[in-house]
Amino acid sequence: MALIGNLRHRPVRRLTQLYLGLALYGVSMALMVRSDLGLDPWDVFHQGLSELTTLSFGTVTIAVGALVLLLWIPLRQRPGLGTVSNVVVIGLVVDATLALLPAGGPLGVRIALLVIGIVANGAATGLYLGAQLGPGPRDGLMTGYVARRPGRSVRLVRTVIEVTVLALGWLLGGTVGVGTVAYALAIGPLAQLFIPLFAVPDGAAPASATAGPGTAHRPLPPAEPAPPAPAG
Repeated sequence: MALIGNLRHRPVRRLTQLYLGLALYGVSMALMVRSDLGLDPWDVFHQGLSELTTLSFGTVTIAVGALVLLLWIPLRQRPGLGTVSNVVVIGLVVDATLALLPAGGPLGVRIALLVIGIVANGAATGLYLGAQLGPGPRDGLMTGYVARRPGRSVRLVRTVIEVTVLALGWLLGGTVGVGTVAYALAIGPLAQLFIPLFAVPDGAAPASATAGPGTAHRPLPPAEPAPPAPAG
């Protein structure tokens, strides 16, 4: 799969925004993990696999992202620089942040970690998607599947995928709780707020001139209240 993404237009801003967004995304995931009040569906799955395999949370996040990216091949999706960076950077940052943040603490502190984590996750989503250098592998899996089967609902496909990974993660021991519900309710409105705020204006050449259906030059819709980029 060849990488997509034209960096001739505002490359410094877009690269800076991309990597700031991915780093913030990793930090936001670690904050939610340390809150111990519930994670988004994909992170419930990552945490469950981490407990099963004894691999670090970040290592599992990277491994799952790479495996999901392989599923793009039959869907004929083309990754961007942001897609590949998403797989690696978020996992490294979440492990580094978890190493710095102590576990446990008073309930009030854990609630604050959860709230800050969710808001930061929404801002991170706006930053890295706004750079228009490729979606995360999980979002690309959803949009690629729908692009190949136009009659399918994006909402339905996303719901099925994320309910499935949530159930698997819970069975593996991942944390499901009030934070899972709070994330599902808040991430859509937050991403809708932040994506336009951080969107890099298009250059002279429209993205459609170089990107086919389902590619990442258009900002993708944020996680819906049924989830949830993503991762990441």
